[in-house]
Amino acid sequence: MKPTLSQVCSLHSTFAQDVEDYAAGHCKYLEIWLTKLEQFVASHSVEAAQRLLAEHHMAAPVASFQGGLLTSQGEKRSEAWSLFTRRLELLRELSIGTVVVACDVVQPLDQASIDRTRHSLEQIAVETGRRGLRAALEFQARSAFGNNLQTAVALVAEVGSPHLGICLDWFHFYLGPSQFADLELLSSSNLFHVQVADLADVPREFATDSDRIMPGDGDMLMAPLLERLRAIDYQGCVSLELMNPQIWEVPPRQFGEIGITSLRRVLGQASMQDGGGSNIEC
Repeated sequence: MKPTLSQVCSLHSTFAQDVEDYAAGHCKYLEIWLTKLEQFVASHSVEAAQRLLAEHHMAAPVASFQGGLLTSQGEKRSEAWSLFTRRLELLRELSIGTVVVACDVVQPLDQASIDRTRHSLEQIAVETGRRGLRAALEFQARSAFGNNLQTAVALVAEVGSPHLGICLDWFHFYLGPSQFADLELLSSSNLFHVQVADLADVPREFATDSDRIMPGDGDMLMAPLLERLRAIDYQGCVSLELMNPQIWEVPPRQFGEIGITSLRRVLGQASMQDGGGSNIEC
């Protein structure tokens, strides 16, 4: 497993600052936030992004996230897919192999929406495959369809493409109707990416992304996830993903050190001298 930090954890900083400061905290793997990357490339170049990552010995295996692809219609659909294809070309140039795609199906849910979702996933697999990339479908707890691991795995299996797999966001797993038994559906071939966070003192029904905290600081059980990842010999990224506005105020260098230490401890990869707790108050 590769301990990874998502750039969304430091939303207000720049792409370059994240790379420099996270690397200073001994983070070796970065989950790209696509908007930050696009802004950097627009003002610099793809080559500059490549040099920056290489200079700081930082790998960027995955990028997040693309929404609006599954059930949007008309002009909104055209815009979402146009953006998606441009992003795929950028990721191909930078050898970022996996892109996270949101399962963001909205109400009202009908058969047409379900059929549109399935068709869109087939198209996503084709577009990523022709560029030698992969798409990781992230089921979301509030989605009208595909709000749990079991359904997400079934959707991916229906497409049957090596270019489409699962992004398991443990926060959405915890909030939604997924069950621990569903973890048995994960395999080394269908699990492309993992994101983790924690939650404390907030009922699941009212929890939002802004309530995310450091893994190990809250009430969410991580042991079933880690047991399954080890059972399938998962070798991909386990990314810390926090959209907490209070954490966004923490300087990226400080966050990088604390975040990667917290993540490694949860994954069982930290030394005994790391101590305990994240020391970030939320």
